[in-house]
Amino acid sequence: MTLTSSPDRPQPLARIVGAVADWVGRLGEIWVEAQVIEIKRRAAPTQFLTLRDRFADVSCSVTTSAFVLDSAGPLPEGSQVRARLKPRVWEPNASLSFECLELQVAGTGRLLAELDARRRKLQAEGLFDAHRKKRLPLLPRRIGLITGKDSDAEHDVLRNVSRRWPARFTVAHSLVQGPTAAASVMQALHSLDDDPEVDVIVIARGGGALEDLLPFSDEGLVRAVSACRTPVVSAIGHESDTPLLDFVADLRASTPTDAASRVVPDFTAEQDLIAAARTRLTAAITARLGQAAQELAELRRRPVLASPAAALEGHRDRLALLRHRLHSAVERQLTSRQAELASQLSTVRALSPAATLQRGYALLTDGDRTISSVADAPAGGTLTAHLADGDLTLTTQASHPKEPR
Repeated sequence: MTLTSSPDRPQPLARIVGAVADWVGRLGEIWVEAQVIEIKRRAAPTQFLTLRDRFADVSCSVTTSAFVLDSAGPLPEGSQVRARLKPRVWEPNASLSFECLELQVAGTGRLLAELDARRRKLQAEGLFDAHRKKRLPLLPRRIGLITGKDSDAEHDVLRNVSRRWPARFTVAHSLVQGPTAAASVMQALHSLDDDPEVDVIVIARGGGALEDLLPFSDEGLVRAVSACRTPVVSAIGHESDTPLLDFVADLRASTPTDAASRVVPDFTAEQDLIAAARTRLTAAITARLGQAAQELAELRRRPVLASPAAALEGHRDRLALLRHRLHSAVERQLTSRQAELASQLSTVRALSPAATLQRGYALLTDGDRTISSVADAPAGGTLTAHLADGDLTLTTQASHPKEPR
């Protein structure tokens, strides 16, 4: 509807804003390409975005639902997106806004979202865990190198390694870009991993766009590197490039040149370290010998070492005194025991039968027993009389018992 107006017959503002809103509402939905420069998430169902044209200084506010925003996947600020928008006019203040009905990550942003989803999947499986990382050998017998034929990366690694250490190489050329590059790298990887002389494998490629480096984020290649028994060094692109190979490799080098400095030591630097270590060792040994010589001199100045026998003089005199006391004590004990023995011997001898016999007594026996009563010696029997100087054989003729008193 056409609206007419003049200074005498102006139109109400609300009517004009309503007409504009009605006209904008009839524009329908449209797909646009833009860049996300701001995301305002809220607890409410409605979320807010700010989109900006990639090539012109034009931006707009966009409302959307949490479902639409989450369906787009990881969406960092700066992402390039494709959005299905519907323009609207908010009549209370006549502001123009857009409602986002569908949102898709586009360009490199889409690739980054896909790579991030793949990274989170492989990380959840534990392929990037630190305990799976293998230590690189200090001095590899042979270095396996996977790179493009006659590439700058190949020349950088070979040249910089040869400058640092006289190492041996087994170079396996492969494709490093394109749809078959990942399979080519995996084939070279299996070949080097099966070689028992190869102690470390370097996968190297120069820098490039995100799309050029996609083969090194291939899931099959990541799993192949994870299954390798040989340590693998990732040297892809520049410092800012982070393909998934960097996460699964046992060591990430920022560039092919950096990889050369990681797989072998610097011969000149090692010589300097050895020379410095020898100097410190010589100084330490000299200092220790000097300290030991000083300690030995101090020990020699001590009286016990200057005259070792002097310390024994006091002990020798004490030992002589103790020996004298011991001899005296032993002699006193022997004299006392001898006197005690003589006394006991005299007592025993005085009470012995031999002493009795020497006083003129005799001991009568009938061969089996001692005769202590006349009743034990019947007449006509044979008795033996034991005297001090011999024995007598007697024959009893009669016995004369005494009358009891």
